[in-house]
Amino acid sequence: MIDRAVRKISRRLLWFLLILYAFSYLDRINIGFAALSMNHDLRLSSTQFGAANTIFYLGYILCEIPSNLMLARYGARLWLPRIMITWGIASAATMFATSATSLYSIRALVGLAEGGFFPGVLLYLTLWFPKAHRAKANALFMIAQPLTIATGAFLSGFILSWNNPFGLARWRILFLVEGLPSVILGIVAYFYLTNKPEDAKWLTAAEKEELARSLEPAVRGQPTPWSEILSRQVILLSLAYFGMIMTLNTIATWTPQIVGEIVKEHSYRSIGLLTALPALIAALSMPLWSAHSDRTKERAWHIVMPMALAAVGWIFVASFTLPDLRMLGLVFCSAGGFTAMSVLWTVPQALLSPAARPAGIAFISSCGILASMVTPLLIGFLRDLTHSFVAGLLFLALALIGASTLVLSSVKREDPAPL
Repeated sequence: MIDRAVRKISRRLLWFLLILYAFSYLDRINIGFAALSMNHDLRLSSTQFGAANTIFYLGYILCEIPSNLMLARYGARLWLPRIMITWGIASAATMFATSATSLYSIRALVGLAEGGFFPGVLLYLTLWFPKAHRAKANALFMIAQPLTIATGAFLSGFILSWNNPFGLARWRILFLVEGLPSVILGIVAYFYLTNKPEDAKWLTAAEKEELARSLEPAVRGQPTPWSEILSRQVILLSLAYFGMIMTLNTIATWTPQIVGEIVKEHSYRSIGLLTALPALIAALSMPLWSAHSDRTKERAWHIVMPMALAAVGWIFVASFTLPDLRMLGLVFCSAGGFTAMSVLWTVPQALLSPAARPAGIAFISSCGILASMVTPLLIGFLRDLTHSFVAGLLFLALALIGASTLVLSSVKREDPAPL
């Protein structure tokens, strides 16, 4: 019965949440492709471009915990559409940037508007999927990230190569075309989403009963929510997530420019296609690796092994001159980073009681957003300083090694968390 209910929930919710997240992620990362021509038009240095990304994430992080508390109070059906509509409008407005200062202001608004969407959906999934099914559910939702990098790379490359009749800079059209669909999807989401299983008219009474039993948390005493959130395991996991997100942010933000260095003098379309390849391989890897983690009921090594693969990938990109080996390194980075993330997000849901989850999930996510704030500025500064990506990429490899150690320290086989 429970497997049938989970299949029904998956068919109903996951494809739609994937689409919503795809546009969220597209509106977050399309500035990486816009930079191929926007940086010249606005006279931005690599450090200034990195600062625009940092300011976006500053706005985002300020809203994560408050947004998740609001979602827990008002329900996903109201709160997620509110987030989508406001971020879609703000993202499209990036087309009006005329200088570094105006770009900073608009990207701050995009971050404030979008803040809370990702941890909000993760919280929402805990209301629907039992623990034994969460890694695969997370992967089928988070697969939106590499798919968006792949399709967004192709779409953005096409837009930047488009001989448009409107006289606008192509990067301005890119922000408009990729921002407005989020507004439309936000309206659709209000009518499509259901807050919780007991409200779902598309589940039978027996399926609701079985879900209610399966979703009950294990007996873990009665700690206050903040004592759970600030526990040793959650803090270590948050720091590990910080190191992991440094890699994922670099993939999303800098890959078009890294590929541009690798394939020198290729068109925007060619750069778009090559940028899409590592992301597509990551999208294929995520559900397979996550399903294996669910079957074996093992989490720690299912997080650490792909993180190690990503570290090797950055070493390839930084150390080799042969384009094929550098592209293989990008494949390792994408496949490793994204598969590790989908499994990692099963752990906090098991560590935190229902009362602590809204703030706890947002807290861990905020640590990742903090990494997203720091990383673009750091990579941009190191590139301006050394005129190369090498120093920044080797730093990312070291960060992944450190994060792997933290995962092994916080997620143990005998603990309830890995199950």
